[in-house]
Amino acid sequence: MVPQFSFSVFPFVVLFAVASAEVHELTHFTYSGEQGPDHWGSLSPSSSACSSGKSQSPVNIKKDEIVKSKDWKPLIRNYERANATLINNGFNVAVHYESDAGVLILDGKNYTLNGIHWHIPSEHQIDGVLYDAELHLVHQATSDKSLSVVSILFEYGDSDPFVAKLEGELDKLAKETCGEDEQAHIPLGTVDNRLLRKHTRNYYRYVGSLTTPPCTENVVWNILGKVRKISKEQVAALTAPLADVNKKNARPVQELNGRKVELYSELD
Repeated sequence: MVPQFSFSVFPFVVLFAVASAEVHELTHFTYSGEQGPDHWGSLSPSSSACSSGKSQSPVNIKKDEIVKSKDWKPLIRNYERANATLINNGFNVAVHYESDAGVLILDGKNYTLNGIHWHIPSEHQIDGVLYDAELHLVHQATSDKSLSVVSILFEYGDSDPFVAKLEGELDKLAKETCGEDEQAHIPLGTVDNRLLRKHTRNYYRYVGSLTTPPCTENVVWNILGKVRKISKEQVAALTAPLADVNKKNARPVQELNGRKVELYSELD
């Protein structure tokens, strides 16, 4: 797999489903070197928000600066079994759903679960702590196509049950080869997404952006407060399909620029 990726030709990449419709030129990016995060904003006009945007993601969540919300409700995530495909996008490993995988209900608004992908190490930090992995569950509103992402942080420990179901296919994906601007796909059949909806007593929310070009803003982020476990072997399997330049695929944290991170907690 080549270390570059063009986000103008990726029918399976759900995180950019909205923004990609507006992109008409090739924009290659990586996680280091001349096409790394420090240069994303100058790679093309369509990715200018990566450097000029004021509401970018990820961020460092400082617990002593958060605002506790008394109005929010628990995250309602009704996930189901769904047909899916495992994909090497070149810059991350993702699962795309071909059928209804369930919904996230946020402030009375329904968001459909379109896909998930992993970042190694984590992109978001809590009090400056960088975690070993981060899973993004990408949802798109059925009403206005806006995006909301649920983020799960991981630290090394026992195996993650969901990744455990994918280990055989991850090995196959690592053996696939493809040319520039191509993706490798492994059919998964039916995937049980109920493994992803474990209850959480608290979560953080803020408004940010996509964490890769074109860095489109107005994405609602929900970072779960409970840190889950993942094994070192599983993290190695999630990075094995990627080129060396993208094996560590976490964008550095961005300035809040006056934004507030709010906390919902059942204990308050």
